[in-house]
Amino acid sequence: MTGGNEVRILRAGDRAAVAWKNGGGVTREIAAWPEGASMADFGWRASLAEVAADGPFSAFPGVDRTLTLAEGAGMDLTVAGERRLVDERYAPQEFPGDAPTDCRLLGGPVVNFNVMYRRDRVRARTAVVRGTLALAAAEGETLLVVALGGPAELDTGAGPGAGAGAGPGAGPGAGDGRGTGTGAAGGPVALGPYDAARIPGPATCLLRTRGHAAVVTLAARPGR
Repeated sequence: MTGGNEVRILRAGDRAAVAWKNGGGVTREIAAWPEGASMADFGWRASLAEVAADGPFSAFPGVDRTLTLAEGAGMDLTVAGERRLVDERYAPQEFPGDAPTDCRLLGGPVVNFNVMYRRDRVRARTAVVRGTLALAAAEGETLLVVALGGPAELDTGAGPGAGAGAGPGAGPGAGDGRGTGTGAAGGPVALGPYDAARIPGPATCLLRTRGHAAVVTLAARPGR
């Protein structure tokens, strides 16, 4: 790992399940910015959602969403009156979080990886990868790596260990202060199913996975 900021490991087992208001499922927050932000004032938020029943999605004014099906047969969505079939695992789909969205499950419950971000404050790009990939975060960017299917390994090289919070002025990559763990400094960090790593830039590292891992690149928009 190169770069002067801390890597934070976010273990799946440390996340609390929060029920949806409509009772259609639960969500588990992986990371968010700013630290301690509520659902009303986050800049960005990444989570895993378990959808157990048909019904509407919650609306988030001014927010864009990237949804990736991780488990289950999928969903038949209606987004702003248009049909959107989500039936392929590990294929990120983007749509506005403030558009009226109804969901019909295709074959039982599903698990979705969600990234939501304020479109006027944050840029976010989500990709799902396999194999071995070199990752880089520029100054002011943050990478969020999530093991979606199968284990993954993050080679952090000789960089600092995980577990410390980001310092003042860290921007949209600042730590979420929840669910941290420590990886061995100077060596690879193993990520089990749905474990994550938050990597503030500038930084480089090597990701290896025999399954699928989501890589989210986040940055504040200019002037923010």
